[in-house]
Amino acid sequence: MQKERKCRPSPNKISFYIVGNRRLENELIAFYLKRETGNECVVLEDIHHIPNDNSKNNSRERLVFWNCQTKDLNNLLAELRAYNIYKPSANHIVLFNVPTNLEVNRKLFVEGIQGFFYEHDSLDNFMKGVLAVIEGKLWLSREMMTKCIFEGMDSNGLSENISKKLTERQIEILALIAVGDTNDEIAEKLYISPNTVKTHIYSIFKKINVPNRVQAALWAASNL
Repeated sequence: MQKERKCRPSPNKISFYIVGNRRLENELIAFYLKRETGNECVVLEDIHHIPNDNSKNNSRERLVFWNCQTKDLNNLLAELRAYNIYKPSANHIVLFNVPTNLEVNRKLFVEGIQGFFYEHDSLDNFMKGVLAVIEGKLWLSREMMTKCIFEGMDSNGLSENISKKLTERQIEILALIAVGDTNDEIAEKLYISPNTVKTHIYSIFKKINVPNRVQAALWAASNL
């Protein structure tokens, strides 16, 4: 699934970092990414070794590929949250070898991860996702996003605060935004006009204080 985020520079303006302790696997991924994109690609064992904004690379955005293989979820979340405290705004994180587990993906998604790649993904799909993230999109399977949003709603219900903030129709539209539906698709599913969808989306963004669809999806995953 892909969602719009802010525009990113062309691929040759981004530095790639492959992080994790599976050196051989990470070196192979680095070789593949450099061959396919021409980008600088550095392999590191620790995410905290990535240069900060004061480095000579501060004119580049950085796409960090974090290898989750053999990683304990609690340790991964702790490291991710610690890194996010001081993470430069130019650094964006994607995860690979992610377990296909709803709760794991949900927890990682709300931490601001921009791409999820699984052990069963093909190289073609991996590269397609990398290019999508470079273009400013969120890469998460539609199936997983659907589970994160709708199963969360079914099991937890809606808090009184959310029910007061958003109308039932707006909650429906927000959930459909979160699973990647376009305005036209939402209009068709809900039997309303595209202009009505636009009006609702404007109101939703204002009520939950987000600037775009990706931030709305993150809000939905955390709150619905």
